[in-house]
Amino acid sequence: MKNKKYLCLILMILITVTAVGCAQNELNVGNGDIAEDTKISIEYDPVEGGQVVVPLTNFNTLNPLMTENSSYYFFSKLIFEGLFEFDNDLNVASQLAESYNILDEGRTIEIKLKDNIFWHDGEKFKPEDVVFTVNTIKYASADSTYRQMFSNAMGSTSTLDIKRIMDVAITGSNDIVITFDRAFSNNLEVLTFPIIPKHAFTSGKSGNSDYIKALQLDDYKPIGTGPFKFQTYEKMKEIRLSANDNYRGGRPYIDEILGRVLESEEDILTAFETGQINIATTVGVDWDKYSQNSRIKALEFVSSNYEFLGFNFGKELFSGEKGEGLRRAIAYGIDRQAIIQKLYLGHGTQIDVPIHPDSWLLSEKANTFGYNSDLAKEELKKLGWKDTNNDGILEDESGKSLSLKILTNSYNLMRLKTAEMIKDDLKKLGIDASIYPENKKEEDITVEDIQGQWTEVNQLLGAGDYDMALLGWQLSVIPDLSFAFHSSQIPYNTNFIKYSNPNMDELLQNVFLKSSRDEKVKAYDELQSFIVEDLPYISLFFKNKALLVDSKIVGELNPAFFNPYKGIERCYIPKDLQ
Repeated sequence: MKNKKYLCLILMILITVTAVGCAQNELNVGNGDIAEDTKISIEYDPVEGGQVVVPLTNFNTLNPLMTENSSYYFFSKLIFEGLFEFDNDLNVASQLAESYNILDEGRTIEIKLKDNIFWHDGEKFKPEDVVFTVNTIKYASADSTYRQMFSNAMGSTSTLDIKRIMDVAITGSNDIVITFDRAFSNNLEVLTFPIIPKHAFTSGKSGNSDYIKALQLDDYKPIGTGPFKFQTYEKMKEIRLSANDNYRGGRPYIDEILGRVLESEEDILTAFETGQINIATTVGVDWDKYSQNSRIKALEFVSSNYEFLGFNFGKELFSGEKGEGLRRAIAYGIDRQAIIQKLYLGHGTQIDVPIHPDSWLLSEKANTFGYNSDLAKEELKKLGWKDTNNDGILEDESGKSLSLKILTNSYNLMRLKTAEMIKDDLKKLGIDASIYPENKKEEDITVEDIQGQWTEVNQLLGAGDYDMALLGWQLSVIPDLSFAFHSSQIPYNTNFIKYSNPNMDELLQNVFLKSSRDEKVKAYDELQSFIVEDLPYISLFFKNKALLVDSKIVGELNPAFFNPYKGIERCYIPKDLQ
């Protein structure tokens, strides 16, 4: 009996002892039927070691300038760095640049590079590497062999903007001057492309052979300056990276990052749930189901997927002052929070402009319209719409009913359900709405079904056969909205609502040309004020996503839509979980 008492005492001590450190991790301890998910907070000291397995999908090259695969594009950020990167506010932050000075109304940028940075092969990072990278990019964007692939590979950076770089000159041992063909507000944002090492591609031959070598797809060996360095690659299977001992921010704690190639997003999720990989991005909206799983933590972030309701400005109904009033009434009359809560389980961010909710450029006017059916009805009443025959639908002075056709790709079931909720909201205002093309089946929808309907939707958009279009954009981290709202883009069908307003054109031109960062903020504020006032789109929301992370990974992982692995170089795996 005495021995049993000692045994119980020892067990109690073992259960209550914790290790003290600077970060916390939570473990769930099962205890039969009494407490399946009791959480114990354990503090750890950062320690080196361990492996993190992340997912990749099939890709065709390890070349960061040429890859068209988004999963490898994000993975390559562990290896390569740019002069600048985006911060949490989507503003630029120095990466390989130490400091900069904007001159000549934005046409010239003087940049001092960070010193004592080394490539993964031990060579010192030099200004010549920046010059070589820029010239390689300019060559790729001009040569027909590489142009389209390079354009598809550049992620958030527009190849048109990169072409604006006229010259890169070396002015000192760590100093360069970049000259653009004109002043424009995205001059720093353009400089976020990965820098590659000149010495790795120099052949001593004349002509463009070095650039061609730097743009090769096969047998490419990635050499960067980032926190992890390339070790091995088994095609269609895996990429292995190891910690960069000479990284300027200090050696990463995690010894190894393994990129495992999987067929699809569904396969990735299955691999994560079964513990074969340690990180995965959510596919749907129901990731709250993982909240009771002690092995998984979900880090939510706002994606770049923006949902909107666009008006057909080819229709007289939406033109002039009366059209503006009708657009405003509809904006007040749609309960966007109900859509976010009921359909997206709260995983969406409401906003009134196509500017990312995290952006440093976001104006106070970006959240102007809330759901207010009374205001909506008042707007309609001022426009002269009345229910004269008591059928629940408003009519104009001539007795014509207020009926609207909502065009959407209804085989996207979330978008279809959104359209149905909008239809119900409009009916409460006395507006009769219909949805088309008709969704003929909600189950067993094939890729061919989706592609066929998308072709039909584009044909209807081109013909102007709709009143409102419920669609979405995947927006760039650089918020250039000319493609959607500038009148010059009507022939190219990106401005498919055929919106034409000289004030909007001027404001869009203005935000493009501003050279200083302060002037850029002011110009975007004016643009957002006009968008909210004129309402070419009703902005619905940005979809949220989550990064599912194995709880053994502890630290400052801060995923963003432009870099899901942001901060992983500062994370660690506790010794007993490695």
